[in-house]
Amino acid sequence: MRKLSLDAEARTQLQRAKEASTGRSATTVYGGHEHMLRQTLMALTAGTVLAEHQNPGEATVQVLGGRVRLTTDETSWDGRTGDFLVVPPTRHGLEALEDSTVLLTVVVGA
Repeated sequence: MRKLSLDAEARTQLQRAKEASTGRSATTVYGGHEHMLRQTLMALTAGTVLAEHQNPGEATVQVLGGRVRLTTDETSWDGRTGDFLVVPPTRHGLEALEDSTVLLTVVVGA
């Protein structure tokens, strides 16, 4: 068994994002390329955008802190602390409306 404080890791990643020229930082908290399930804690400073990209499989975003906007060509959804967003199976992007941390969960097909 392994235990991890998402709150503590979120604080660490947000500090790293603030120090990074890209305004973002991330760490895989579970899984990886050898697993179908992958969970990544991401931190984005206000105004940072993850450019539009394809969804590699089923995915969700849980907002741990801050506010984000998940966008597609046709629509957008705003998420705040505690919100759970289902990532659409189309090209999409993510923008931090304020300093934010999210838990991205992805299941990649076998």
